Amino acid sequence: MEDIDVQIMKLLLEDGRMSYTDVGKATGLSTSAAHQRVRRLEQRGLIKGYRAVVDVEALGLPLTAFVSVKPFDPAAPDDVPERLAGLSEIESCHSVAGDENYILKIRVATPADLEGLLARIRFAANVSTRTTIVLSTPFDGRTPDLPGSRPVGG
Repeated sequence: MEDIDVQIMKLLLEDGRMSYTDVGKATGLSTSAAHQRVRRLEQRGLIKGYRAVVDVEALGLPLTAFVSVKPFDPAAPDDVPERLAGLSEIESCHSVAGDENYILKIRVATPADLEGLLARIRFAANVSTRTTIVLSTPFDGRTPDLPGSRPVGG
């Protein structure tokens, strides 16, 4: 990947709504050249999409937890993600190495909602769970250092 593409990706990671004009100004490209580069990054699958960052507490989902899941039967098919895909409270599902097979990030409104969700997870996927409740989040969704990245405009 060219340095200019890394710079564009870094800019869009920081502000996914940045205009092509602003991307061009920050990278020394014309607006049309910036647009073409972004489109190529999307076509190559390096940029998969754009999303809004929302205030989950304001949406009524103040309780965040990480739920580790482990199948009761290690010989059972590994289909936990498919079994849990319909549970909208699960924000993300990560396959992990270690004692558990998956770690789920979930968001709910109340401890009672968490308790109910855990029961549904156990039933739907035939797994045991271990839950860690988040007390606070000092930072989240940080922009990763991209290979070969250097300060934009530098």
